Amino acid sequence: MARRRRKLHAGLDAWPGYVDALSTLLMVVIFVLLVFVMGQTLLSAALNRREHVLEKLEGQTAELSRQLDTEHARNHALEDSVTGLQAQHTHDTEALSAQTAEAETARNAAQAASALSVADQTRVTQLNDELTDLNARLAALAQALDVSQKTVQNKDATIGDLSAKLNTALADKVGQLSRYRSEFFGRLRDILHNQKGVHVVGDRFVFQSEVLFPVGSAELSKEGQSEIHTLAQTLKSVTSHIPADIPWILRVDGHADRQPIHTAFPSNWELSSARAITVVKLLVAEGINPHHLAATGFADYQPLDTESNAAAYARNRRIEFRLTDR
Repeated sequence: MARRRRKLHAGLDAWPGYVDALSTLLMVVIFVLLVFVMGQTLLSAALNRREHVLEKLEGQTAELSRQLDTEHARNHALEDSVTGLQAQHTHDTEALSAQTAEAETARNAAQAASALSVADQTRVTQLNDELTDLNARLAALAQALDVSQKTVQNKDATIGDLSAKLNTALADKVGQLSRYRSEFFGRLRDILHNQKGVHVVGDRFVFQSEVLFPVGSAELSKEGQSEIHTLAQTLKSVTSHIPADIPWILRVDGHADRQPIHTAFPSNWELSSARAITVVKLLVAEGINPHHLAATGFADYQPLDTESNAAAYARNRRIEFRLTDR
């Protein structure tokens, strides 16, 4: 009886410890959930700010393009006006030269004549007046031409400024695509960093062919299908944030070594192209928009290693992925 009482007393002493442990665990879970909710809120706010900035840049780019078109139209109109003024100036100059010659002839005739009639004197006076008037008109046309040329120069400067702004906006969009490409490759690198035969070369993500395909085949292995599935999910996650006006494209490039093949494919051209097409088809099946995909085959004409050994051949048999613009 005493032993039973001691066991009951020991069980009652352990119960507060269980309650404390459960309370502590519950507080930890609540704290983790709170941190997760705060992180999601901050991430959503950052994404909203970035989308707002991108929309503002798109509006500025459209406005700059519209202003550039307007200035081009004005510039063409001014050029037409200057051409007309130049033609008028040429015509008036020729007429003035002719009338000047006529006036000089009249003056010479008047000086040679011993006496001039009243009619002749009137004609000379009239020609002199016309010459003065033509000189005044010529000066006015020259001034108008100078003003028009200065206006055209100002318009050219304005067009140059707008072109520079447009180029800056376009460069900004290229920079945005570069950031998304870095994010895409960064995520793939984190996911596949321990995968043998997968590495980054410059701006390309490279899979050795043996990782994806059996030797001499264009059918993906099960391991290859799994790798492409991982790549597709990462690509969808990154590209869902790329604005619609950025013309991005994922190039899938197939490469082979220079050893002759004796398979169903006549040459390395067909094999490298077929492998690239197989990868693109699987990406489409995984939900990637085919308008953003391109498959190309390079056979053995773009080697990474020019040596003639098994290691070099293995390096050159590869599938490359490159996120770029059209």
